[in-house]
Amino acid sequence: MKTLNRNSLNESERSQFEQTLAAPVTVLQIGEGNFLRGFVDWMLQRCRDQGLFHGSVAVTQPRPSGRAKIEALAAQDGIYTLVTRGLENGEKVERKETISVFAEAFDPYSDWPRLASLAESPDLRFVVSNTTEAGLAYRPEPYEEGKPIQSFPGKIAWLLYRRYVAFGGAADKGLIFLPCELLERNGDELKRCVLRYSEDWALPQAFRDWVEARNRFLNSLVDRIVTGYPADQADAWFAEWGYEDPLLNTAEPYHFWAIEAEPELGGELPLGQAGLNVKWVSDLKPYQLRKVRILNGAHTLMTPLALLHGLEYVRETMEDSRFGPFVKEAVEREIVPAVPLPEEELTAYAATTYERFLNPFINHRLSDIAMNSLSKFRTRVLPSLLHYPERGLPLPDRIVRSLAGLLRYCKAEREGEEFRGRTLKGTAYTLRDDAALLGTVASVWAEGLPLEGTVGKLLALSEIWGTDLSAVEGLAEKAARYIREMEEASDE
Repeated sequence: MKTLNRNSLNESERSQFEQTLAAPVTVLQIGEGNFLRGFVDWMLQRCRDQGLFHGSVAVTQPRPSGRAKIEALAAQDGIYTLVTRGLENGEKVERKETISVFAEAFDPYSDWPRLASLAESPDLRFVVSNTTEAGLAYRPEPYEEGKPIQSFPGKIAWLLYRRYVAFGGAADKGLIFLPCELLERNGDELKRCVLRYSEDWALPQAFRDWVEARNRFLNSLVDRIVTGYPADQADAWFAEWGYEDPLLNTAEPYHFWAIEAEPELGGELPLGQAGLNVKWVSDLKPYQLRKVRILNGAHTLMTPLALLHGLEYVRETMEDSRFGPFVKEAVEREIVPAVPLPEEELTAYAATTYERFLNPFINHRLSDIAMNSLSKFRTRVLPSLLHYPERGLPLPDRIVRSLAGLLRYCKAEREGEEFRGRTLKGTAYTLRDDAALLGTVASVWAEGLPLEGTVGKLLALSEIWGTDLSAVEGLAEKAARYIREMEEASDE
């Protein structure tokens, strides 16, 4: 069977692809992985399909280890298939699209001059990236002419300096950066790293001033589950389509991109005009808060309890007659009232969240979400819990049950380098969290105190919660009661 490339395209698709090759490279993409290909590149394809985007994309990888994927993209002429599948308004959908926005894919470690030529191109306008949180970080690195820079922000500092020199510091030759790394204030962090490399390498002050004044490092928030290559489905699709696509990608229907910048920039990157869920906003914080408290918060709220009761997946939990209503009621009655945003907007977002959790094509393991549950609860759920006692209101029952589930889930014993706990029915599991914190929790459980005393001591661990939760009136007693109820119910 033939592999997808330009020769596999139908007449309409081939015409679109040829237009891409003829278009100037206006976007440099640093990141070859599934997420950007199922998010930004899909969006640009939507814009091209509607005649709203007339540039093209050059894609490269941030690390030497990404070379194989770049070579695979180049072998397929940068063309791949994206299948979007999931629930929309309660209906199952499945859509296939051919993505052909890449004019070139190259490895900067073997073709460093190509990156230099892009830096000096007058057509280049945007740089998008997804190098993970670990990739968007400063690491001291020397600058040697002609030798590839290893770090992502170091590459950007070098690229901007080449551009600055090439255009004599022209005011209109700055770039717009759209980092998609899941890091709060990601644009600010990228700029900070770039300026630090500029200082390390003793680059001229005039260049640093140009970086500050003539380039835009935009903070952004991305939200879409991109599930990558569907090994269980691919062969059947290939037989149906008549070609193989090793770069086949899949994603959920939901997508959202909030970019902290003036709406006028939407004229240069007309994603909203293409009907995409993209917002140019003055402040990202409300959108970050909404996602952390509702989507991430619901994940964290359900996971320990569901795992203790023998469930494995998010969808399974939401379909469960006990836990599905529990999660929805916790979100709508306890989390939403604690978020300082319009209730109607939050309720609508919660409805899309439930659909995402119920996506029949995604098997999202609770054990993966359970990683670092202690720190996740502190940032995602605890603020909603504390909203109530801080205002003299009754404790939120479902969130307290979730906290009780977390304490019971973290009841573990050290076995070598691991901590092992047991479900309510006695099935063993491994906890993945900060070893020091797990050790502290395990030592409290091992003291063998009455349950109320154990819970009180656990809630007093401010190194976990950031505050002494044992001081919250009635919390320890209520959490202990819920743990006892769980244990007794499992014995019946």
